[in-house]
Amino acid sequence: MTIDTDPTFRQATRDDLPELIRLFADDSIGGHGDTTDPAALPLYESAFAAIEASPNDLLFVGVVGGEVVATAQVTFITSLTGRGTRRMAIEAVQTRADMRCKGIGARLINHCLDIARQRGIALVQLTSNAKRPDAHRFYERLGFEKSHAGFKLRLEPVRAST
Repeated sequence: MTIDTDPTFRQATRDDLPELIRLFADDSIGGHGDTTDPAALPLYESAFAAIEASPNDLLFVGVVGGEVVATAQVTFITSLTGRGTRRMAIEAVQTRADMRCKGIGARLINHCLDIARQRGIALVQLTSNAKRPDAHRFYERLGFEKSHAGFKLRLEPVRAST
C-alpha cells in the first residue's frame, strides 16, 4: 500500500456528515445532484438519521490520518426468492479522488464483505453507473460478476401540503 497510514473502517457518525457530503458532491459522474450548498444540509441530516435508525442499514467510513476518505452504505434485504435468501446491497461507494488507487476502496469493500459473512448473508450485490468502466474493472477484480441489467425510474417526490 502506498499511503502513509493504513485506513480504518467504522460506522459513520453525525460528525462525519460534512466530509461525506463533500465526497458525494465531488463526484462528477454519479449525477445524483449532491451539493455542499448549506440549504441542502437538512436533507442530508434527515437521510443520515433514517440510515442511523434503520436496523437494515449501515453506513461506513474509511479514515486515514483522521480524515474521512471513503464511504460505503450497506443494506440488508430478506427476499422470498432463493428460499428466503438474505442479501446485502452495497451502495454509495466513494473514495476521495486523491486517495484512489491506493487499496482503500478494496479494503472497504472487503470490510463490507466481512460484515456480510458475519451475518450469514448468502448474496452480495451492487450496482455501478454504466459510465464507470474503471469501477466495473475494480469490482470484477474483487470477484463480483456482471449478471443483471439495472433500470431506474425517477419519480417526483410527493410534497406534504401545508
